[in-house]
Amino acid sequence: MMQKVPLVIGIAGGSGSGKTTVAQGILNRVGADKIAYLQHDSYYKDLSGLLPSQHALVNFDHPDLLETELLIEHILTLRDLKPVAVPIYDFATDSRTDKTFTVEPRNVILVEGILIFVEPELRRLFDVKIFVDADADIRFIRRLHRDITERGRTTESVIKQYEATVRPMHLEFVEPSKRYADIIIPEGGHNIAALDMVVARIETLLK
Repeated sequence: MMQKVPLVIGIAGGSGSGKTTVAQGILNRVGADKIAYLQHDSYYKDLSGLLPSQHALVNFDHPDLLETELLIEHILTLRDLKPVAVPIYDFATDSRTDKTFTVEPRNVILVEGILIFVEPELRRLFDVKIFVDADADIRFIRRLHRDITERGRTTESVIKQYEATVRPMHLEFVEPSKRYADIIIPEGGHNIAALDMVVARIETLLK
């Protein structure tokens, strides 16, 4: 049974902070069948037209690289209880593929992303705003491991990108957006007590 207006939850935090771990914890405990899950990373703009030498210069941690307008449109569509076709992004080639996957409307819309609290128009859509916090060294180690194993990057390229854009953009955009959060979860995605409280709050709101 669908409720009249779905509950919209945003999970933000720095790269490697544990946002996905928290999101998966909510999905597993509340029930994936009750949640429409969107990731801001799916909405990166297509850069396939750039020369290979230009890709290394792109700042992927700046809000302008994401098609946030489409994410907003998809959240509003899900709130109207209609399905959406979410883009599939290829991080190995920095391009948006011609394929999509369908997300059906659910009682909860869960949105995860580094920069989702930065844009005022997007931020206003969240009924609950969660910021996942973690120390900078932990976030860097997690990002290094992810980019090498999942995105085909080299250690040197990850370090260069972290120094050139990830850290500066975190300080300029991500960290200041923490003040908009309703809930801050320290210690990344491994804070069981905080996750217990978040899940209990979601279940209460759903009732």
